[in-house]
Amino acid sequence: MTTATPPVPPLRDEPAARWQREPACLQDLERAAAAVLPPDIWDFVTGGSGTESSVRANLASFEQLHLVPRVLRDVADCATTAPLLGRDAAAPVAVAPMAYHRLVHPDGELAVARAARDAGVPFVTGTLSSYPLEEIAAQGGRLWLQLYWLNDEARLFDLVDRAEAAGCEALMLTVDLPWMGRRLRDVRNQFSLPLDVQAAHLGDGSASRAHDQASRTSAVAEHTRAFMTASLSWRHIERLRERTGLRIVLKGVLDPRDARQAADQGVDAIVVSNHGGRQLDGAVPPMAVLPEVRDAVDGRCEVLVDGGVRTGSDIVKALALGAGGVLVGRPVFWGLATGGQAGVGGVLRMLTEELRDALGLAGCDSVEAARALRVVTSAPLRTVSAPYPQPRE
Repeated sequence: MTTATPPVPPLRDEPAARWQREPACLQDLERAAAAVLPPDIWDFVTGGSGTESSVRANLASFEQLHLVPRVLRDVADCATTAPLLGRDAAAPVAVAPMAYHRLVHPDGELAVARAARDAGVPFVTGTLSSYPLEEIAAQGGRLWLQLYWLNDEARLFDLVDRAEAAGCEALMLTVDLPWMGRRLRDVRNQFSLPLDVQAAHLGDGSASRAHDQASRTSAVAEHTRAFMTASLSWRHIERLRERTGLRIVLKGVLDPRDARQAADQGVDAIVVSNHGGRQLDGAVPPMAVLPEVRDAVDGRCEVLVDGGVRTGSDIVKALALGAGGVLVGRPVFWGLATGGQAGVGGVLRMLTEELRDALGLAGCDSVEAARALRVVTSAPLRTVSAPYPQPRE
């Protein structure tokens, strides 16, 4: 006689269920952030362009990749440190540039900068930061500045000068945004910035369009279109190099031909990215082209990747396919929304711990060892990475 298995009890309806108080993974934190953020701000943070097919594809691309672990390797001392733009980081992770951190927490970019500092990873603050660059830099840690090429080039180059004076290590120029993609959640919500959230680097008068509550579309998109140029080209990269001695990173590269040209022009790194699915809907997920991009640059510049990283295993997959490191975006906002600096610190700590776990279980005692792992993809299973040459065992 068999006994029926009792049903799994549902999560208790408490003010703060355990998965909210003690998230075990980033998905728990995502649920917690969705519960505390206003719906229109949640949509702004989590949404993508069009049908959001690229948002889904970014996540699915990691699920379709499978690591081939090694065995009988000594992983008692498993290190997560890795070089990023010439300096070791505690993990091959940087905080991706995102706009308007104060939308989700009053300490905004200041809290994120402190958390990244304590975690030992770089923070990429943005042109659309809601705190000034100098205040963010004063929190300490490794700071990179993301740039949009502004119509007002005097303001743009002033920002470059300020980045140098503030001690930024690098400039990350976003190259896939001539204007903001059509993000239907924001259009439906007629999304505008709250009055207490400003684009700190664009001057007091620039934000009025972003605060236009009478807009029949996305006020933020209209604001972005007004201050950015759609004429960005390779000649602008040359001008930026002539203007600054800081390292230059191009974010938003997907085609190996563009990657090759970037390396030809002497950029220091590229970020293989489809803007988290927020620009061209239907753009290829970065992980699908990462090996081709790696081969195209042939070691002449660093290759980073972003879009859909949610676990330590995701990071190992990116390393195995040729990335020097990953950028993490939305999960940082989830941590910021639910716990400020401590919440962001929890995100970075969780990813680092999961990375160490995934490295060890894959038979790797270091980030460098992960670059030699094989990766196969499902439906049908086939090898998508050729491991780097290894010495005979």
